[in-house]
Amino acid sequence: MELNEFKAFVGHNDNYEIRVISHAGSHFYQVELEDVEGERHMLTQRGKPMLFRSLDDVYLELKRSGIHRAYLVQYVAHDEMIGRDAHYSEPLTSRMPLVF
Repeated sequence: MELNEFKAFVGHNDNYEIRVISHAGSHFYQVELEDVEGERHMLTQRGKPMLFRSLDDVYLELKRSGIHRAYLVQYVAHDEMIGRDAHYSEPLTSRMPLVF
């Protein structure tokens, strides 16, 4: 979902969830929107995933889009490597609320 589509969606809908995705070992963040139907849309720019270098950069962009709440989800590959079920596969139990 391109940034302009993201802003338009947020302006016309109120039932969605914003997730800030962090991958362990990476210093970048991505933004994902899940709509009412359960479809996930990554925030993109010119067709490529938008990457942010810090949470402050994410906050600034989300504030510009009219968002004031999101959830931080950190993907950790350790569980998969040792044969456990990945905790992040269930985002409702692996997220931390962000308010800005």
